[in-house]
Order: sequence, then structure tokens, then C-alpha cells
Amino acid sequence: MSAPKDDICLDDGAKEARYKARMQRKKAVIDESIARADQVLTGNGKGKSSSGFGMVARALGHGMQVGVVQFIKGSFSTGEEAFFRRFEEVEYHVMGEGFTWETQDKERDIEAASAAWAQAKILLESDDVSLVLLDELNIALKYKYIILEEVIAAVQRRPALQHVVITGRGAPQELIDVADTVTEMRVVKHAYQAGIKAQKGVEL
Repeated sequence: MSAPKDDICLDDGAKEARYKARMQRKKAVIDESIARADQVLTGNGKGKSSSGFGMVARALGHGMQVGVVQFIKGSFSTGEEAFFRRFEEVEYHVMGEGFTWETQDKERDIEAASAAWAQAKILLESDDVSLVLLDELNIALKYKYIILEEVIAAVQRRPALQHVVITGRGAPQELIDVADTVTEMRVVKHAYQAGIKAQKGVEL
């Protein structure tokens, strides 16, 4: 690649300075475009939470502070919780017994979801937290336990460099529309269909 015409008459020091200034301007443009991102992982296929926790691991590899709120998986311990609680960089919240169709108590479900969302809002307002994982939040939105417009507003006004990952099947279209990245997991086959129950190290 030939040098720009304007650089031909410059000495090596001036060329280096000009190149550095050009690269700094380019970096500023790129940094601005990737200042933050939000992702939605949805669909009926397996792997939504697994992908979200993979991003938690990646963030930790870069020395970032991470916040996790699990909206569903509160009635039993998971491998993710057991592992990521070992890291002081992770603020990990499993909201009580969670809320599922098993409770058969809508008011209790709403109360648990509201408590989880209150904790999530604290993380979404923190300049110290670089990545927030809201695991299974889409389920709470699907059942209207949490106000969708409030979630969208909180995500959009979060700190400039904070990334957000939202998981769960049935993501509302309004959330999909405002997200930067949306991935839909699709079922091809699942062990449960063959009568194989969830197992530690794979689903739990």
C-alpha cells in the first residue's frame, strides 16, 4: 500500500505522528459505535442462559465487574450460580424461590418478579458494573409481572459503557425492536423429548 501523497514530503517522525493522529481519530469513531450494546437471547431452543453466562465468563476474563439477576431459577441451585459466586467481581442475585407455573400463586409470582426487577434496576444504574445479565427476564415480561416500558426505559438510560444481556423465551417484539443484537434459539431435537430429564452439568 502506497503512502498518502501528503506524507511523501514529511520526515519519518512527522509521518509517525500523522499516522498516530489518524489512527486515534479512527479508534474514537469505532469506540463510539461500540460504546455499549444490549443483547436479547430468546426462542424455544436450549442455550439462552448458557450463552448469557458465556458472556459473563468473557467479561470476567477482561477484568470487568458483572451483575447477574436470575428471575426464574431460584428454587434450586444451578452450576452457574455455584461457579460464578466464587468471583468477587460478580454480584449475583437469585430472587428467592423464583416464580414459575409451579407456584400456582400469581400474587407471589408478581412479588418475586418485582423484587428481582428492583435489584436489576440498581445494577442498571451502576457505573461500576460493565455487564448485566438478566436471566429469564423475558418470562416475567411475557406474563406481565413487570412493566415492559419500564424495562426498556431503564435499559436505554443505563451507563454509557454498560452492556446488558436479557434471556428467556417469548421476548416481546418491543424489546426485540430496540435491542442491538437478537438471537433466537430454535429446537431441532431435545433430550427431554426422549424422556431424558435435566442433569447436573448439562441443564443445571
